[in-house]
Parts: sequence; C-alpha cells; structure tokens
Amino acid sequence: MGKIIAACLFLAAQTYSIPPAVLVGIYQVEGGQVGQQVGPNNNGSYDLGPMQINTTWLPDLAEQWGVSQATAKKWVKDDPCTNVGVAAWILRQQLDETHNLSQAIAYYHSRTPRFGQAYKHRVITSMSRHGLIRTADGR
Repeated sequence: MGKIIAACLFLAAQTYSIPPAVLVGIYQVEGGQVGQQVGPNNNGSYDLGPMQINTTWLPDLAEQWGVSQATAKKWVKDDPCTNVGVAAWILRQQLDETHNLSQAIAYYHSRTPRFGQAYKHRVITSMSRHGLIRTADGR
C-alpha cells in the first residue's frame, strides 16, 4: 500500500469513526487503482478507483457536493482521498443502519445475502492474513 493511500485510509477512518483495519481490508479485497474504471457490471454500472466505488453512488455524491455527476465521477475515480473517503462514508451509512460492523461490511458490497456474506468473508480473511485482526481460532 502506498503512503498516500495509507494516509487517506487513516484520515477517512478517523473522519467517519470506522476501524482503520476494516478500511484496509476492503482496500485489499477491492484491489483497485487510482484512475481505474472497471466494468461494466451486470447492471451497467462501473467500479471506480482504489476502493472500487460503484457508479450508482454518483447521483447522491454529485447532489451532496453540488457538482455534476461527471465531476463527481472524476473525483471518485482519480483522487485517492476522495475515493477512500467515499468508501468510509458508505461503510458509515451501513453501520449506522445495521449497528453491526460485520453486517455493514457485507452491505458495503451487496444487500444480496450470498454476495454480501461472501464479500465479508473475503475482507475478514484478508484482514486476518495481514495481521490486522485475530479470528476466533486465534490466528
């Protein structure tokens, strides 16, 4: 992980009161890059930047920021701290709704249980593998 992304992750974690290890785990699983656009997905959307923010969030972000969707897309795709900040904002929304970090991680990816649970498992496995958490079996 580069120094800029690391700084962005810790700033976003602090700003949105999200455990930094969780954002790092999501970053590791998403594996995106600054400037990257991946897709199209099955629904015609794309995933943007390091945290692979789905373009379905662009209307809300554009409205919140008072900019066009094209500008919001550019910021999310090309600015690492904006991208990571949006990821933390999304996770915070899920956490505020569920009051459960495990469920919030699943919802970050998908509300479809089989997709969300599989994603959560990948994030937790990555966090464990990189020494960010200990799992129930002590690893």
